[in-house]
Amino acid sequence: MSHQVLIIDDTEINLILFAALVKKLDDCRPHTFANARDALAWTQSSVPDLVIVDYMMPDLDGLEFIRLMREIPGRDGVPVIMITANDQKQLRYRALDLGANDFLTKPVDKVEFLARTRNMLLVSDARKQLTDRAAWLADEVRKATAEIVARERETVIRLCKAAEYRDPETGAHILRMAHYSRLIAVGIGLSVADQDLLLEAAPMHDLGKVGIADKILLKPGRLDEEEFEIMKQHAIYGFELLQGSSSRALQAGAEIAKGHHEKFDGSGYPDGLRGTEIPIFSRIVAVADVFDALTSERPYKKAWTLEEAVDFLVAGSGKHFDPDCVRAFLNAWEEVLEIRSRFTEEVESISLQN
Repeated sequence: MSHQVLIIDDTEINLILFAALVKKLDDCRPHTFANARDALAWTQSSVPDLVIVDYMMPDLDGLEFIRLMREIPGRDGVPVIMITANDQKQLRYRALDLGANDFLTKPVDKVEFLARTRNMLLVSDARKQLTDRAAWLADEVRKATAEIVARERETVIRLCKAAEYRDPETGAHILRMAHYSRLIAVGIGLSVADQDLLLEAAPMHDLGKVGIADKILLKPGRLDEEEFEIMKQHAIYGFELLQGSSSRALQAGAEIAKGHHEKFDGSGYPDGLRGTEIPIFSRIVAVADVFDALTSERPYKKAWTLEEAVDFLVAGSGKHFDPDCVRAFLNAWEEVLEIRSRFTEEVESISLQN
């Protein structure tokens, strides 16, 4: 690919001479402008490999041209040769401050012009190679990071399956409540990064149930007071299993596991947190988990109707649930129904990408 050399001089004979000299260099294409503003407009859509600009020009001089061009994104590293008179040292100092790289002195010597132009093009090529190398390295980092994220996601899925084998809840429940959680996160304005993190971490909310005895976990009827106290320990067990990891997903999972049974009025467990003392991810998952649990049929209960479950959320808003989370969930009702339709009880494997 040929080098694009931008030449700006208000004297026509200079433009003709400089363009002819540039053409003597291998793979060089000159772009000449007698008006600096027209040249500046050209640089908005084209990136030159080298700029050769005269200082003394009407309307927009060489110094101002350099300043304005450097402000254009992606043009800060383009090499610039400024043409000045021999006695203009103060001008050269100012030009260097603005980003000029080299100078040619009037009257311009042809041999010097070719040598300095060739050298600056070598600088431009080296800059491009460094940029390409940096882009390649960034791409490799992205690939490596994607592999790490994929492995981490697989770990999360396997952890969730471990809990699923112990708990009568289904894989479909885990998928639905995770996607409900993401809907709420969108509705309350969490960042896309937090939305994605919540989608990955929400399925870990009941991981601590692996530590609850079958006679309690699988009991078909209502738990007595002593059994319920034991059952409540699953929040602590889940937190202890997941805490301390360097993984953001597992850190979020630990927070959710511990806090998703807290209630907005402070009557929940294990810490009796109130209102915004409860981590936002836990407040979100509380709404998503309860709604799906209520509307899902289990061996020990029939599914509630959607209307009954919505009434329960509304009645519990400000007491059991964060009102903002309930509002965001109900405001996304069409998406809620789509998620219910997409993730049915027949789902046999957990995949957050479905």
